[in-house]
Amino acid sequence: MQGFANFMWLLSLALILFSGFALIDAAVRREDAYRAADKKTKPFWLIILGLAFVVNLIFNVLSFLPIIGLVATIVYMVDVRPALRQVMGGGGGRRGSSSDGPYGPYNGGR
Repeated sequence: MQGFANFMWLLSLALILFSGFALIDAAVRREDAYRAADKKTKPFWLIILGLAFVVNLIFNVLSFLPIIGLVATIVYMVDVRPALRQVMGGGGGRRGSSSDGPYGPYNGGR
């Protein structure tokens, strides 16, 4: 039983850190980038991610509300954040053409 309790504690800590990272990331992005990326507004995402963070702090992982918070955090991380990074010019360090492959530019077999 103690091993399961430790696992649940680690899972809860991971959810808190994940939602906290998403909340901080949403807070440091410019407000106009949200509109340019055609996503919801910055206050909307700050409220949603803030609620997810607080819910993860208060409730147990096995309850229903942290799962909803996790879904909201995942939506932000896989949909909104990449769109904001693209609008703001933060492509993750990749500089080059869209035809670049893993070993350099693709030249069409020439």
